[in-house]
This record gives sequence, C-alpha cells and structure tokens, in this order.
Amino acid sequence: MKKSKFFGAFFALFAGVVTAADAAYPVYPGYNGQPVMPVGNTANNGRMVYLPTTNGRVVATNSVAATAPNRVTGALPRVGNTSINAGRRYYQSSDFDRLADSGLYIGLSAAYSASVMGDFTADYAGESGAFMVPGAFAGGDVDKDTVTPLQVSLGATINSDFRVDFSYSRYSNISYPQTVQTADGSGGFATATVTGGAITSNATLLNVYYNIDSYTGYLAGGSLRPYVGAGVGVAFNSIADYVVYDGTFYSEADPLITPAGDPTGVSDISAYHNGGTSEQLAFSLEGGVTTELGDGMKLDLFVRYMNLGRTKTSGSIVLAQKEWVSDGTGVLPGEDYYDTVAHYTDWTESAKISTIDVGARLRLQF
Repeated sequence: MKKSKFFGAFFALFAGVVTAADAAYPVYPGYNGQPVMPVGNTANNGRMVYLPTTNGRVVATNSVAATAPNRVTGALPRVGNTSINAGRRYYQSSDFDRLADSGLYIGLSAAYSASVMGDFTADYAGESGAFMVPGAFAGGDVDKDTVTPLQVSLGATINSDFRVDFSYSRYSNISYPQTVQTADGSGGFATATVTGGAITSNATLLNVYYNIDSYTGYLAGGSLRPYVGAGVGVAFNSIADYVVYDGTFYSEADPLITPAGDPTGVSDISAYHNGGTSEQLAFSLEGGVTTELGDGMKLDLFVRYMNLGRTKTSGSIVLAQKEWVSDGTGVLPGEDYYDTVAHYTDWTESAKISTIDVGARLRLQF
C-alpha cells in the first residue's frame, strides 16, 4: 500500500514538471502537442515528431533540396593580399603563424663591420707651435683589424607589425691610425708613426622594428619576412694611450752662424697622448629579413648602420724631444743637444666613428 502511494506521487510530480517545462519552453509558437509523422518520411521509427502549427493547424511543409554551397578553389592569397573570394578574406595561416612575432624575446647577434669610418683631427692644430706636438694635423683615417661587434637584446612584440627592444653592443679592435701627417713647421707635413690607441665603444640603444611584409609580401616562397628598424641611445667611447713618434730633424737656424746657446733645431720627437672616455649620442638604422628555426627560435639576417659619435682623448700630452743649440764655434757640427720634456693640457684629438655591419641575430621567443 505504501509503495503504490509512493509511485503515484512520483508520477504525478513528473507529469507536473513536464507540463511546466512545455509551457515555459515551447518548441514553436502555437504548438498544439499533436504527434505527427515527419513530412517526406514514411516511418518515425518509434520517435514522436512535432511540426509547427498555425491557429491549431499543422502547417504543411514541402521537401526542398538544399542549394549546393559555393566552393572556392585554387591557392589562397597570402597575408596582406586584399583579394576577396566568396565575400571573405583568406590568409595562409601556416605562413603567418610561423613567422609572426609574439611575446617577450631575448636576442644575441654577431656581426662583421664591413666598413669603419672615422677621421682623427688634432683639435689644437691651429695653436701656436702646434707642430711641436705630433698628431693628426692633416687628418688620419682610423685603422681597424677584424671588427666583430656583439649585441645582446631584450624585447617584446607590440603587435603583428611592431616590436621593440633594448640592446647592448660592444665594438672593439678599432685603433688610432698607424701613421699620421704632422706639421713640419714650414708649411709642409712629415710622416709620424703611432703605437697604441685602441678604440672601444659600448652602446646601449632603444630599438624599434617594423615588419614591412604588408608592402612587400613574404620572400623566398614565404620563408623570409622583411623588416626595417631604427635605434637611439648612448655610447661610451674609449681610446687607450698612444705614442706618436716623429724622427724628422727640424732645422730652425744655421748652427755655424748662430750665436752660442741659441736654438738651431729639434729632432726625435715622442708625444705620449693620454687616452680618454667620452659619452656620446648614438643611433642605428637596420634592415633585414626574419626566418623561423623552430621551437620559438627566429633568425634575423641584417645590414646595420651604426653611428657611435665621437671618441676623444683627455687632452694631456707629454712631449719628449731633442733640442739642438749652437755651440758658438762656427765649426761643424756647430751644435749640441739636450733632452727636454714638456707637458701640454687641453690639446685633444678626436674622431667621429661609424660602421656598416653585416650580421645575424638569434632570437628566442617566450
């Protein structure tokens, strides 16, 4: 008896829930709950199918064959193409995903400075007696061995076209010219040799890069993405101490007719130039292409112009030379010499340094 009451209450509750659900969620407006066979079907296979009604009547439907969809065939345009097929713009997602920049990255690059430009000049060339202080009075091109600048960078992608990074670059193996032209005191120049004077530059720049594939398209069958970039920052340029030696004998007077003790010439001039460090504005321009190496690694192949500003000595020069004076005998050789040392200050030499680098940068994206 108890069981029959329980099952009766359960079925009453279930019927009430179904009725409430039908009222709250009708399948079609005007649904009358009449089971009918589906149009165009001869059996319902035990399923109850309902059709929409209007004013209590079943609305007849006709079986209409579906229109065949339009199909687009052939190669899809690449990223940046504006052609539209079937009302939609298509992209080759594999190329885009493979070469697109994303997130943070760190980079390491090595390059070769194919060209190093810079002319040293003596800032004191117009001073009185400047020929007594050997230097690049007539100008002297910087000398270089194999210059392989290294760069470390940390950056992030702004969007699919822009990325920005901070970079630290180091340039070395640039040096003062091995020979310079010094004034001879009579309007001409003599050749002097130089030892030392290694130049080093440490530059920190903020760089912005822009992918230009929207204008050029991908290159090499979609494997290379071209870009351009520019950077600005500060460079600390240092030049080491160096010695300029001029072995020319400079005659000032005829020792045979010059009174005793008066100068007749100088020779064996050695000038010890103290190096220095200067803080300069630096900037760079870069162009290249990016390719994918897999596992989040990208490779940039680039050509870069780097302007490092000026490198400058401290202005301190210690000059050692032989000074010749007449002995007053009027007989050859007619003169004696003694060694002298002089100290010059604020007599600087400087050169503006720039390079054209060809290199590769490996980037790891996070």
